[in-house]
Amino acid sequence: MLSARDRRDRPPEEGAAAVLQGFAVDKTFLSSLKGILLETELDFLRCVSAIIIFLVVSFAAVTSRDGAAIAAFVFGIILVSVFAYDAFKIYRTEMAPRTTQDDQQ
Repeated sequence: MLSARDRRDRPPEEGAAAVLQGFAVDKTFLSSLKGILLETELDFLRCVSAIIIFLVVSFAAVTSRDGAAIAAFVFGIILVSVFAYDAFKIYRTEMAPRTTQDDQQ
């Protein structure tokens, strides 16, 4: 298996392999501060968009007043609460400004 250093020392490849190489994941970017913030923001947006989608679908399903629709509404509300808790934990641990000893005094 070739390491990143071995790939860097080789000349660039021709054809389709060179085009696909542009889609490789840059692990140095993902481990940098910007990469970590991007990943956290995308995870938070995933939770918020799931909350919105499940709320809309749940309220649309309950309008038919069938037994299965009411069960879908309850299941949707449970999923909304799970995603809301996940978004809260992401915001609290990753995105909220942290207070230090100097800020408290």
